[in-house]
Amino acid sequence: MEQICNQILLRGELEALPVFSHESHGRRFSRFSLAVERLSGAVDVLGCVAPEELVQALDPSGGGMIELQGQVRSFNNRSGEGRRLVITAYAEQLRSCEGEPANEVTLLGSICRPPVFRRTPLGREICDIMLAVNRPYRRADYLPCILWGRTAQQCAGLAVGSPLALTGRLQSRVYVKQLPDQAEERTAYEISAITAGPAEA
Repeated sequence: MEQICNQILLRGELEALPVFSHESHGRRFSRFSLAVERLSGAVDVLGCVAPEELVQALDPSGGGMIELQGQVRSFNNRSGEGRRLVITAYAEQLRSCEGEPANEVTLLGSICRPPVFRRTPLGREICDIMLAVNRPYRRADYLPCILWGRTAQQCAGLAVGSPLALTGRLQSRVYVKQLPDQAEERTAYEISAITAGPAEA
């Protein structure tokens, strides 16, 4: 039996009111963004999707922040506009709350592309990994993960298909894409790993 482990906890401020996203199997879903502050003071603005009934049940008197518990999801944007691989937090529970910002991710998956090990101009070691995380009914989410330092070194040599367990946070990162006629600012979404290592198959 396939192991499934995909959990995210977010606690942040609502960036804008939820709007209708899509309908699937008779259920309506809303999308919105949460702004989650890091300890450094930087802010990750993260796309979220929730069943409409969870959004409608939110009680604003519960506090100034929104807490989301659920899974990290990916889907391919086939519209031809914007990012191709879209990463969102999918809400299974949603509530208004007080408290400190939170951004905690736990994943168990398999490496589905050869890891890419590199160093920044300042010499920091980084390893980029694409992780396939199982969903029920033989589906999977494909999640870009970034590992740092010794963890990056240890995981850089893992083969495609190797099981990997990690904890970390979902982050947004602005970068500049050089196009033939101009430079364009874009935002990437990825899991920044705090711990990572081979898992039991």
